[in-house]
Amino acid sequence: MKRPILLALMLCLTAPLIFANGGTEPEPEMTGPVEFDFWTTQTQSDRMATIQVLIDTYMALNPDVTINLVPVDENDIPTQLNAASAAGALPGLVELGAENAVAFGSEGVFDEDATGALLEEIGKDSFYQGVLRLVSSGEGGYYALPFHGWIQGIWYRTDWFEDAGLDPPTTWDAIIEAAEYFYKPANNQYGILVGTTAEAFTEQCFTPIAMANGAQLFDREGSLIFNSPEMKEAVEYYAELAQYNPPGPQTWRARDYYIQGKMAMFFYSTYIMDDLAKAEVAAGSLTGENFADLGGGDFDPELASKTGFAPIITNTEPAGYGVVVAMSLPKQENSAVTEAASKFLRYLYTQNAYITYLHMAPGGMNPTIKGISDNARFQNDPSEIFKRYGPEKMNQIVSGMNEIETFSIVDGKRIEAASTIFANQIIPQMLFSITQEGADVDDAMSKAEQEMMKLIE
Repeated sequence: MKRPILLALMLCLTAPLIFANGGTEPEPEMTGPVEFDFWTTQTQSDRMATIQVLIDTYMALNPDVTINLVPVDENDIPTQLNAASAAGALPGLVELGAENAVAFGSEGVFDEDATGALLEEIGKDSFYQGVLRLVSSGEGGYYALPFHGWIQGIWYRTDWFEDAGLDPPTTWDAIIEAAEYFYKPANNQYGILVGTTAEAFTEQCFTPIAMANGAQLFDREGSLIFNSPEMKEAVEYYAELAQYNPPGPQTWRARDYYIQGKMAMFFYSTYIMDDLAKAEVAAGSLTGENFADLGGGDFDPELASKTGFAPIITNTEPAGYGVVVAMSLPKQENSAVTEAASKFLRYLYTQNAYITYLHMAPGGMNPTIKGISDNARFQNDPSEIFKRYGPEKMNQIVSGMNEIETFSIVDGKRIEAASTIFANQIIPQMLFSITQEGADVDDAMSKAEQEMMKLIE
C-alpha cells in the first residue's frame, strides 16, 4: 500500500539536489565499490522506512556505494561504539547526541579532518552558532556536524501580553513581572509553569535560567563550581517563579492549564507544537481527569496563532536549552569508506533530503541549518503543523539554536560528572526541597553540593 508514496518520494529526491546554503551539489566521483554501515537512533519503523528511501535513492544515483541502515537505541550508542571500536568495525556514519559526539570525539574515535572539510564545504556560517559550539573540540575542530534538535523555552499567550502591555518573557525581569501579573488563583488562572518535582523536566526548566545568569556546574578542567553566587541567584529566582505555579508540586502535565486557557506561559520543548495546533493531539489535555481544579474545555483552534515562543532567556547573558543530534564520521582504515560516508552525509544535507528527514518528527526535529524553517517545502509538513505557526514564527522558534547550551559540555569538553548528576536528579531534588518543603536555599545548595561531590569521588 505504501509503495506509490515511497516511489513518489524517491522521484522527488532525485530532482536537482540543492545544498542547504544554496549551492548545487556536484556529481560524486566514486572510484569503486564501497560499503559501510549507517547507525541511526531513529528506531521507529516508519522513520526507518523514510531513511531507507533516502538511502535507496542515493544508492540508485551511486551504484558503487552500498549503505546498510542499522538501528541503534540512543541509550546503547556508547556501548555499541566502544564494542565496534575495539573490534575495528566502526560504522561509516553514526547519528548520536552531541554529548556522545564530544565524549567519543575527544577520545579520537571520530575523523575531525573529514568533518571539518565537509563543514567547510556546506558552509560553517550556514549553521546556527549554538549548535556548532556543542560539537566543537574547543580548539578549532569539530567532532560532528549538527543535524537536528529540539529546543526548550517559554511558550506564552501573546494576546494576553499585548492586552496587558507587557514585554515578551525573554528576560528575568520580564518573566517575573508577567508571572506575578497573570497569577490570579481565585479565578483559577496562573502565571507560569516551572517544574518543581524531582525529575528531569525541572532541571530542563532551570538550566537556561541558571545559564542566563552565568551559572555553571563545572569549569573546563572539570572542577565543580556549583555553589557560586550566580547559581544561588538563579535558585532564588526559580523559587520565586514557582510561587506563581498552579498549586502543588508540578511537572510537564500542568501544560493542561495553558491548553485550557488557565495559564499565561509555560516551559516546554518544541514537542508541544502539535498539541497547540491540532485538536486530536491536544485531547488528553482538554479533560478534567488530571487536575481537580480543571473541568476540561474545548480546543481553541486559534491557540497556535495566539502563542509566542521565547527560546532565549537573558539576565547577565543570553542562554537557551535543548538537545542537538549530530552526525559523526568515525575514523576508518580504508579512506574510501570515509569519502563515501562524507558524500552520503553531504547528500543528507541537500534541501530535499534534509527536509524529508526533519519531517519525520515535526517540532521534535528542528533544523540546525539556517534558511530551512521558513522554506516553503519545510512549512508543508505531512502533519500540517507548521502552517499553523507560519514562517515568521518558525524562524523565531528555531532561532533558539543560536544560544543552545548544556551543563555537560564546557568549551568543547564533555564533563561526564554533569551527566551523572543529571541522572541522579540532584538539582531537581534540591529545587523540590526549596519550593515544596520550605528548605533554606543555602542549606539546600550545600546539601546538593555534598551529594555532587560524593558522585564525583
